[in-house]
Amino acid sequence: MELRDIEIFLTLAEELHFGRTAQRLFISQARVSQAIKKQERTIGAPLFERTSRVVHLTAVGQQLRDDLRPLFAGLRDSIDRASLVARGTKPLLRIGTIAGFFAEMRPYFDTYRRRHPGWDFVIRPTPFLEPFEPLRRGDIDLMICWLPVEEPDLTTGPVLRTESRMLMVSPQHRLAGESSVSIEVLGDQPVLSAARPLPDYWENAYMPFFTPSGRPIERGTPISTLDEIHAIISTTDAIHQIFAHATVYNTRPDIVHVPIVGGSPGRWGLVWRSESENDQIRAFAAVVRELGEIPPL
Repeated sequence: MELRDIEIFLTLAEELHFGRTAQRLFISQARVSQAIKKQERTIGAPLFERTSRVVHLTAVGQQLRDDLRPLFAGLRDSIDRASLVARGTKPLLRIGTIAGFFAEMRPYFDTYRRRHPGWDFVIRPTPFLEPFEPLRRGDIDLMICWLPVEEPDLTTGPVLRTESRMLMVSPQHRLAGESSVSIEVLGDQPVLSAARPLPDYWENAYMPFFTPSGRPIERGTPISTLDEIHAIISTTDAIHQIFAHATVYNTRPDIVHVPIVGGSPGRWGLVWRSESENDQIRAFAAVVRELGEIPPL
């Protein structure tokens, strides 16, 4: 199976749409169909179920996707690193992050650069609605996100920060003037919800499904970005929870942050694809372990 055909298969397995796959790879739909048919002939079984409206992976297709994805990403990384060396360019560690406290991560970055002058890194903000796919696609090497992460193909590294939780409300909300609120208030009305499904355990670590007393925390308006959260909170009586660093990095005149008491703290840590662990990832994780966690606010 040629590398390009593998890329076509993995992209179609993600998009589940021949047209979008063709657009993403800048090829024709006929080329996509040709590659998939060739692979199905080689394997001897259908990889996709096709109807006039939907495309689904078969059981064989799912197995092939799961087997090929880490191998293809690792091979692509190896080729990219070899190309960098050939051009005399520093190997690049791509760090994706959902967290926004870049300034407080600076000691990690400075120490990494000082210890490894032959390497470099780049920071890439990662959307919370797509938490692990950038790692699995090979778009990033390392991710900073809230914990726990219980994906079987991913490794969890050291913790960077442990912090409290804050309630987001508008200045006109009845809770805006409180010095603190119990986490039980999250059971009083629906909170904002993710516009796409997240792993249940991971969503629960950010926004629990139940309060400590067992009251359900209902999901309401779906959101996709932090800007949407701000827009909804500032113009309605909606409530939402966020981690404490938002009080420094997302301060706005139309948003009030009220400390939440009674809930478990949030934890942020390093995560990477197990199959792609390399010297750069290990070196950055070692720096974080040595310097320890960022002090709480």
